[in-house]
Amino acid sequence: MAALRAAPPSRWPRLLLPLLLPPLLLLLPAPSDGLGHSAELAFAVEPSDDVAVPGQPMVLGCRVEGTPPVRITWRKNGMELPESTHSTVLANGSLMIRHFLLDQGGSPSDEGDYECVAQNRFGLVVSRKARIQAATMSDFHVHPQATVGEEGGVARFQCQIHGLPKPLITWQKNRVPIDTDNERYTLLPKGVLQITGLQAEDSGIFHCVASNIASVRVSHGARLTVSGSGSGAYKEPTILVGPENLTLTVHQTAVLECVATGNPRPIVSWSRLDGRPIGVEGIQVLGTGNLIISDVSVQHSGVYVCAANRPGTRVRRTAQGRLVVQAPAEFVQHPQSISRPAGTTAMFTCQAQGEPPPHVTWLKNGQVLGPGGHVRLKNNNSTLTISGIGPEDEAIYQCVAENSAGSSQASARLTVLWAEGLPGPPLNVQAVSVSSTEVRVSWTEPVVNTKEIIGYVLHIRKAADPPELEYQEAVSKSTFQHLVSDLEPSTAYSFYIKAYTPRGASSASAPTLASTLGEAPAPPPLSVRVLGSSTLQLLWEPWPRLAQHEGGFKLFYRPASKTSFTGPILLPGTVSSYNLSQLDPTAVYEVKLLAYNQHGEGNATVRFVSLRGASERTALSPPCDCRKEEATNQTSTTGIVIGIHIGVTCIIFCVLFLLFGQRGRVLLCKDVENQLSPPQGPRSQRDPGVLGLNGAGWGELGPLGRDEKRVDVKELEQLFPRAGAVGQPHPRPHPRPTAPALCEETQLSVLSLQRCGVLEEMASEAKAPCVGPPAALPPQDRDPGLLSEGPATQPAHSGQ
Repeated sequence: MAALRAAPPSRWPRLLLPLLLPPLLLLLPAPSDGLGHSAELAFAVEPSDDVAVPGQPMVLGCRVEGTPPVRITWRKNGMELPESTHSTVLANGSLMIRHFLLDQGGSPSDEGDYECVAQNRFGLVVSRKARIQAATMSDFHVHPQATVGEEGGVARFQCQIHGLPKPLITWQKNRVPIDTDNERYTLLPKGVLQITGLQAEDSGIFHCVASNIASVRVSHGARLTVSGSGSGAYKEPTILVGPENLTLTVHQTAVLECVATGNPRPIVSWSRLDGRPIGVEGIQVLGTGNLIISDVSVQHSGVYVCAANRPGTRVRRTAQGRLVVQAPAEFVQHPQSISRPAGTTAMFTCQAQGEPPPHVTWLKNGQVLGPGGHVRLKNNNSTLTISGIGPEDEAIYQCVAENSAGSSQASARLTVLWAEGLPGPPLNVQAVSVSSTEVRVSWTEPVVNTKEIIGYVLHIRKAADPPELEYQEAVSKSTFQHLVSDLEPSTAYSFYIKAYTPRGASSASAPTLASTLGEAPAPPPLSVRVLGSSTLQLLWEPWPRLAQHEGGFKLFYRPASKTSFTGPILLPGTVSSYNLSQLDPTAVYEVKLLAYNQHGEGNATVRFVSLRGASERTALSPPCDCRKEEATNQTSTTGIVIGIHIGVTCIIFCVLFLLFGQRGRVLLCKDVENQLSPPQGPRSQRDPGVLGLNGAGWGELGPLGRDEKRVDVKELEQLFPRAGAVGQPHPRPHPRPTAPALCEETQLSVLSLQRCGVLEEMASEAKAPCVGPPAALPPQDRDPGLLSEGPATQPAHSGQ
């Protein structure tokens, strides 16, 4: 610490590291056992498949790592194997069978599936299954056959025999083993001998010899006769023997045979039918065309094609065979040991792969665990979920993956964390049906640790549903009953309850069952269609549940003028329609449909329908011309589209017309107002510089400005030719003597807006609204100088 005080702050981390390192090491997690399994109990060595020699001893290996003490036992075909002088469990856990026996009537056979079982205080685990079989050797079921060949040709011998383990096949010629160094002799592992480039000295008697740990057997002899050289004539390429379909396990050797003849000798080549390359690693060609694939994998599966080609040409013959490579199950993801508080949910996941895809099962302490209760299996059994865990769920769980190529297992432990002082489960849980949709559940509080209870949770589900469809409802701590509503009629439900405290939940109470009461069905929705002048079709929704409750539909109908119904017509709950025929075309009918079950009849749905106009409509309405109607619909649609475009165009033009028209009218009215003054009111009140024009005529003319020039009548007639001669009345139907000015709207089309000066209105000037019927000036009378750009008091003269 003195060195720490003397050192600068930049060196503190380096000096503190040795002091902090030991405590940090204590906090680090313990190293993994490297097995990928539960550290509390796991297999370091598991038994494997084997072949035993009858009468000889054999040992099945098993070694377990875990917290001692660990007890190891063995199972044979799922049953515990008792120790005896015949079979003994060694100190390391392996099983030794002193004299392997076959089933010979009196004594049982030692053949079967063996499992190593290990158990300690945390739980129990079971090893993978090891299949033990006795070594055997059958008789030859295919013996080699005599063959005759030409010099330079090809000869082939084959023998077949079954045995465990797989027999080793060798060949003899004249009772002497064949020289395997001769390149013309090819021995295939499946029991085939090929001889190419035949020579006279190849003639002789050949035997097939099969041997394994069980026995050695020799086949019948087969003579090879080599005749003189061939004629040398051309022969088409021919495949004598093509590849066979094979099913192997990974790491085995595949032998695909292909023997071809022809003159000249054909060239043998291999390819895959799917176009993928065969590759070069572990691939070799044996003899003149046999394909050997060592250490096969799943990727080697496929269809292989052997082709025999005539040299220098495209002439070829082909044969094909399928190779299927299986892989035993192996885990991609192991389940992990977990700890969870009581009342919560625990989940284990394991992912396994293999070819064919493996089947996954789960074990709990060595016993098969299936779905049910609070245990759920999902995702093809790869996910195990345990809800509402309790002390009874604490165990070692195993995931076992198995297929036709082998099996594998992985284990994990579930630890349930149980807080001290939790209440016990609620007691005396009872459920009583109140109605068709309600059940009342009651209970009494737990016996111990009830002071900290903050509430209860009621778990509800249909009795026929899986646990994952369960739902919950919370209940106050002072309430010991709860009314569950919104249930389905005539349905069984399961209920259980838990008490909750701040520390956690109690264990679940014992479940109880109750069924809701039944009720009569609701009125069915009914619709009616008129099919003709005397036929009605009734339609409604089918109710399959009615058939489950001894129910169905009842149908009644009658003319509205009568008092009695026809019916009931009984229909099953799965029916959704019914036709009424031979009805009165002139009558109005009342139709009534109701549903019923063992609880009674529901309310009826009533419909009234008239058939009076049906016959008239049928007679008057011509047959439907679907093509004409379709064309009419297309024409109508086209007309609507064109009409919309025309309407939009008209609206745009109207808006533009109103905008520019309003502006032109204001400009024209202001100019005319400054030049012409109509007689409005007493003369003394009018401006002497304004010309008056009213409906009475063109009579009086007033002064036009400061220069006292007067406007000539002819000039006015040229300005307004359609207004009539001086003294003639204006064509307006209701003249207004008080109108301050007259302005014709049609002047807008002949007046140049560029020459219209916008005059500033004075506060003392009167407004001059535009009135009067529209009129247009002839083209020859249009005066570009009608509105002057000069001052408002300057008169305008036409013809200047």
